[in-house]
Amino acid sequence: MDMQTLVRMNRSYRRFDENFVVDMETLKELVALAQYSPTSNNSQPLKFWLSNDPGINEKIFPHLGWAASLKDWRGPKEGERPSAYIIILGDRDIQLNYGVDHGIAAQSMMLGAVEKGLGGCIIASIQRNALQADLGIPDRFQILLILALGKPVETVLTEPTDVSGGVKYYRDEDAVHHVPKRSLEELIVYP
Repeated sequence: MDMQTLVRMNRSYRRFDENFVVDMETLKELVALAQYSPTSNNSQPLKFWLSNDPGINEKIFPHLGWAASLKDWRGPKEGERPSAYIIILGDRDIQLNYGVDHGIAAQSMMLGAVEKGLGGCIIASIQRNALQADLGIPDRFQILLILALGKPVETVLTEPTDVSGGVKYYRDEDAVHHVPKRSLEELIVYP
């Protein structure tokens, strides 16, 4: 799969086949992509908490915010929840400021997930303190982002923005998720 296709297929999926098992080896392979992603000053401060266990996943799920633009939607229903998570942690014993390192690592892992036929969502809306306590994550680690992963069961379409230029995503009556994208001409600033 070429890079253009890989990036275009890397959408934020929020509904999954919860019975599809993402094995631990796959999760480790995704972390290996983050392992070789750049970090500031090559400090490598990121650590990763992996779960494909339904019991642990049940503890993670209620601490996540799913789609700010879908005001009446509280996240995927049972049976459509992620079957795996990667929690990206910052190791405070290494450094206290992670810059954009976790974003780079997350994108590397998401592209790897797409290549493996999976989908996911990078989540930053997290009840961090409560989740850290529920999972028993040591205080030396700061929860930065969570990747919700699985086999998508929804269609996500990108499309040009409408005449108003609105970029708010939405779901239609068939539960197809629409994501308006600005044109390339709008993104490039010319001198």
